[in-house]
Amino acid sequence: MSIKDHLQVMVVDDTATSRGLMLQALDSMGIRNVQHATDGQEALVKVAARPVHLVLSDYFMPGMDGLQLLQTLRRDARTKGVGFVLVTGRAEQELIDRGKSLGMNNFIRKPFTTPELKSCLEAVVGRF
Repeated sequence: MSIKDHLQVMVVDDTATSRGLMLQALDSMGIRNVQHATDGQEALVKVAARPVHLVLSDYFMPGMDGLQLLQTLRRDARTKGVGFVLVTGRAEQELIDRGKSLGMNNFIRKPFTTPELKSCLEAVVGRF
């Protein structure tokens, strides 16, 4: 079995269209064990109930942005090792540097193609 058959992923985005594009891209790659949430708080609740290997999170979200979600995940012993990919249209160096300092594993700029997302994910979890 390939890593994609075991990979548990959480997609977090407050915009239904963006969330749908990420879910569709993951499905086309054969990644089927995917949960999704509309904000950071919902993601934390779902990840606590059903752990994941990887979180793909939008940056701009109400209440808790993607980096605040990352920071919260890294503070918890149960989730500190979860892979984290920031998805953003605003990939300024300051934002990326801040993400890296918090433990972000990778990032991808919107809009992205499925092959770009696959390369981004493989850089975190290995080839699938």
